[in-house]
Amino acid sequence: MQALDFWKVITMDKANRLESFLVMLEESGIRFCVIGGQGVNAYVDPLVSLDLDLAVATAQAEQIESLLAAQYKVIRFPHSLNIELPGSDLRIQIQTDARYGEFAERASRREVLGLDMPVARLEDILQGKIWAIQDPDRRASKRQKDLADVARILEAYPKLKALVPENILSRLVA
Repeated sequence: MQALDFWKVITMDKANRLESFLVMLEESGIRFCVIGGQGVNAYVDPLVSLDLDLAVATAQAEQIESLLAAQYKVIRFPHSLNIELPGSDLRIQIQTDARYGEFAERASRREVLGLDMPVARLEDILQGKIWAIQDPDRRASKRQKDLADVARILEAYPKLKALVPENILSRLVA
């Protein structure tokens, strides 16, 4: 079974909602990139997730909400937009925190979920994970998953250890 077929079974996406969503972004000229766990999966051995986290170019952050609201249910949070795709258990989160705005400019195309998508640079994905771990308002269980993602990155790319603060490195299991 191919990655995209597997993901469609997991997310119950029988109507190609993910592909339609991505086409809509690209046809609208939205500069975006994959971040988060699926971004990590683009560089290391993948883990299953129902989430797709995206960053959007800073200049297009306001434009994206109205574009999405015309076609999807959009739930606004302080630093993100959560998108619900009808007929799919896929969870898409658009990061609106300005710190992520430049990630799309440095992204390159990689395979994610069997699709060719713009993916943030590995260093940017690592930085996003560090910010998430350091966010005291983030659920503890989410911060633990982010810590595991940092460990996955460092196992595959040990040279990036220098980019990780000592207080995070000390929490990784040796």
